[in-house]
Amino acid sequence: MKSKFVIVGGGVVGASVAFHLTQRGARDVLILEREKVQGLGSTGKATGGIRAQFETEINIKLSLHSIEFFKNFPKRTGIDCGYEPRGYLFFATDETIFALLKKNVAFQKKQGLKSVEIVDKWHIADLVPRMNVDDILGGSFCATDGFINPLAVMEGFTKVACESGTRVVTNCEVLKIKTRNAKILGVETSKGFNDTKSVVVCAGAWAKRLANTAGIDLPVEPVKRQIVCARSDFDLPKNLPMVIDAATGFHFRPVSDSRNEILFACPDSDERFGLDTTFEDDFVKKIYVQAQKRASWLAETKVVPEKCRAGLYEMSPDHHAILGGCAVEGLYFANGFSGHGVMHAPATGRALAEIILDGKSKTLDVSSLSLERFQTGKEFTHSGMI
Repeated sequence: MKSKFVIVGGGVVGASVAFHLTQRGARDVLILEREKVQGLGSTGKATGGIRAQFETEINIKLSLHSIEFFKNFPKRTGIDCGYEPRGYLFFATDETIFALLKKNVAFQKKQGLKSVEIVDKWHIADLVPRMNVDDILGGSFCATDGFINPLAVMEGFTKVACESGTRVVTNCEVLKIKTRNAKILGVETSKGFNDTKSVVVCAGAWAKRLANTAGIDLPVEPVKRQIVCARSDFDLPKNLPMVIDAATGFHFRPVSDSRNEILFACPDSDERFGLDTTFEDDFVKKIYVQAQKRASWLAETKVVPEKCRAGLYEMSPDHHAILGGCAVEGLYFANGFSGHGVMHAPATGRALAEIILDGKSKTLDVSSLSLERFQTGKEFTHSGMI
């Protein structure tokens, strides 16, 4: 088999790359997906939150581009991606954290994010009725942040890409990237060899192993993230946003299309790098300790076991994506999103398509996200906030 462009991984990022390549007129694009259908990896387990409240210019720019794309997604693809601008609320119970939120908001405004603001505890009480705000000093809120449906985004990108000739092959695991003289020869798969000169690795948590087969050390490690789904006996407050404790990362959000279901999550300090996706019952206890502190109505919800899940974040050392080429000619990466892959998928696909076809990204300068930053000491610094 021979293809001009091979995309490894059929999740939302791989689908976006295929979409943007074909929008530029590229043909003979092939997506190789290891599972029986697309979306069984990180895409299908994501919560679907999207935000522009970040600390670095590049992440803010990626978000602004992507959120604008999500607003127009139905027109671009014919699929409703479920964009719901309910907002993201970060709250602070510590002066240092609150000062950081204020600094971030000022920076975000300079980058063109118009709808973000600092809010006091009483505004927070209005945004989230019956929430305990006694220990809250204030927070930041952005009304254009919100939610989308990750699988619908993947479906829309894939649909349009396939209408332009992209092929999707499922149940096809890429075993090795074959090279010669630092150039791509093709990929060895569970269904045979595919001859190609261009490979885009969008394999999420499994990217590091694959990169190693081409002699590239990709600093991406998988870490488990667990999500608790619970149900209230009463309707949730209307227009409930994503609510995040900026110090601990504990957060909750309503389930779209449900009046009384809610998702809880929190980074777990006990988690270690690895590919395990077993949901642990003990995690529920940790979540409800946080829920009890924040609101009695949160703590009174009942867990829906069949909707609880665990997925994988693909973490880079500086918690920023790795986008672009490498020392092997024709090999490109879209990895290391550290939990932001779905929300940045539109911008990522556009940037990668431009890098592949034009040699560099012109719409968004993503050169700061190159793999070589880890060799040149240009990693990003961050506060540790999610």
